[in-house]
Amino acid sequence: MKSLVKEHIEKIKSGKISLDEFISEIKKKIEKIQSEYSPFITIKIENPEKKGKLYGIPISVKDNICTQGIQSTAGSKILEGYVPPFDATCVKKVKGQGSVIIGKTAQDEFGFGSFSVNSFVIPKNPWDKTRVCGGSSGGAACLTALADFPHIAMAESTGGSISCPAAFCGVVGITPTYGRVSRFGLIDYANSLDKIGTIGKTVYDTALLLSVISGYDTLDSTSLEVRDEDFTKYCEENSKIKIAVPKEYFGEGVDPKIKDLVWKAIKKLESLGAKYQEVSLSQTTYALPSYYLIAMAEASTNLAKFCGMRYGFHSELKGNFEEYFSQIRKLGFGEEAKRRIILGTYARMAGFRDAYYLKALKVRSLVIQDFRRIFKKFDVIAAPTMPVIAPRFDEVKKLEPIEAYMMDVLTAAPNLAGIPMISLPCGFVKSLPVGLHLMADHLQEKKIIQAAHTFEVNE
Repeated sequence: MKSLVKEHIEKIKSGKISLDEFISEIKKKIEKIQSEYSPFITIKIENPEKKGKLYGIPISVKDNICTQGIQSTAGSKILEGYVPPFDATCVKKVKGQGSVIIGKTAQDEFGFGSFSVNSFVIPKNPWDKTRVCGGSSGGAACLTALADFPHIAMAESTGGSISCPAAFCGVVGITPTYGRVSRFGLIDYANSLDKIGTIGKTVYDTALLLSVISGYDTLDSTSLEVRDEDFTKYCEENSKIKIAVPKEYFGEGVDPKIKDLVWKAIKKLESLGAKYQEVSLSQTTYALPSYYLIAMAEASTNLAKFCGMRYGFHSELKGNFEEYFSQIRKLGFGEEAKRRIILGTYARMAGFRDAYYLKALKVRSLVIQDFRRIFKKFDVIAAPTMPVIAPRFDEVKKLEPIEAYMMDVLTAAPNLAGIPMISLPCGFVKSLPVGLHLMADHLQEKKIIQAAHTFEVNE
């Protein structure tokens, strides 16, 4: 697939395209897409401030990433009307490279979900309007799939929130190493898990935006002091990839047709010169409960500041502070947010902290060790991104909370470990896209980009 982004940048440089006419044209297209699929919470198209690597490229921003002068709600009623007075570091970087900010994309409230239905704006799947887009970056993936104009989405993942919607919508999503991209200006879900990444139509598109937004930031204490990289230079074929295929990622819960497509993709890479071997990641079984305990505990702490006093939704000041805060949080938070606050608070309580939260942190260390053992011998791990194709909205409504949480079974472990991953399309089941998930060791984005590009250009 040709990169519209790459072509557009070249045409802008050569003067073949009028930026004003282009912006006027995409405004109409965005309005049409929004009326049919609702990928945005807020649409606001801003002209570029400077010229640079992204000059004239429309960039959408997930709604939990702060944008100066543009409402940022993180998909929650409790932040409706909140307009940040500053830009997140990653937004400041893309503006500095001449991008056209086009608005804020829909998501699950604070990132709580795998379907982008836990919000006041619910996007529809670009392949079938009766189905979900995946979560929590559902709006970002939806828009990327539908856009017939050059566009890259800035997204965010805590437990699979980039890979999941990328798979369900048939696009490419990169989740970088934890700390590779500054989290300053991100409305937190879980501080030790959140990662800002990119979604695009091609591997090149996602690599380009990642090149711009990554880098050390003194405003983020978890930011890694590593050299800046131009990830687009890794969009090259590599025929000597060593691939690990974990048997735990092809278990009973994964649709057999999805397994077949992913195996075909692995065999395709083998035919191009790659070597693969089946392996075991024994800690995978414990990754999902560990992830949810850590994420919910951190979320309950982070959401304590939303009380109707400083940000977004507020009401008439009456009663004592407990009565006022309780009323605001009752009205402002959705059902899933309340559930996670309660569960997370319970896990942190005296008497339960050692039994749940601290034990989950120990499991996390074992999961990281498990991955490191594999990466001593292999370049990438290959697996299905999601165990199922995008479900219908009516099917999601029937799911119990634990069943919905199980949707993250293939993405929780790599997110828990903070390793980089990429999801890219590898075929269709029932006319709906399926994702191939490639993972690599910390700071080895080069390897997943090379492997993904190799597959993409030969597909």
